[in-house]
Amino acid sequence: MAKKVSKNSRIAQRAANAGSGKDHVKVVKSVKDPITGKYSYKEVIVHKDKVKDFFASK
Repeated sequence: MAKKVSKNSRIAQRAANAGSGKDHVKVVKSVKDPITGKYSYKEVIVHKDKVKDFFASK
């Protein structure tokens, strides 16, 4: 039989994993090719604090 995990240990595990995946987002930027005029899309996973920096850069 498996032992039941207490609520306090689950909260401690959640705090230990605090910076895992919920701080990252997937952003999509459309980039126009200067020669052909066609658009392509650049998809990147970045930290949510760096999103404005991603869209500001070329």
